[in-house]
Amino acid sequence: MNETDESASEPVASGHCLCGGVSYEVHGPIRQVWNCHCWRCRRWTGHYMAATGCMRSDLRLVSDSTLTWHHPADDPNVAYGFCRECGASLFWKVIEGQLDQVDTIAICAGTLDLPSGLHTERAIFVDDAADYHKLDPVVPAWDRE
Repeated sequence: MNETDESASEPVASGHCLCGGVSYEVHGPIRQVWNCHCWRCRRWTGHYMAATGCMRSDLRLVSDSTLTWHHPADDPNVAYGFCRECGASLFWKVIEGQLDQVDTIAICAGTLDLPSGLHTERAIFVDDAADYHKLDPVVPAWDRE
């Protein structure tokens, strides 16, 4: 993540947590939204994770004074970024292991400033979806990623 370099380009997207302790800009391509229903995303967000993503080098943290990373003991190759002040879920990243994802970072779509211009492109890990939740039949769905 580019925390210190100022980018001359206008951000493609921006967002922040509930209290404003963490704010960010994306200065490059941003992926459409994926809804992840895996058990870990359900526990971390309280429902399912609706996330977009970008290259880590395109994410600029404008303010990160309250950003904290959780590293699950059962999967040390991933990390979840959240605001330690308001508790907002913000980011998800692979630390090592899944080489095709090491250079990217997921951004919780609910933290984006509107209008985002994005749409929900797919749902993943739908076999793990909560029993109270009705999946949108229009959104393409996968049992895995």
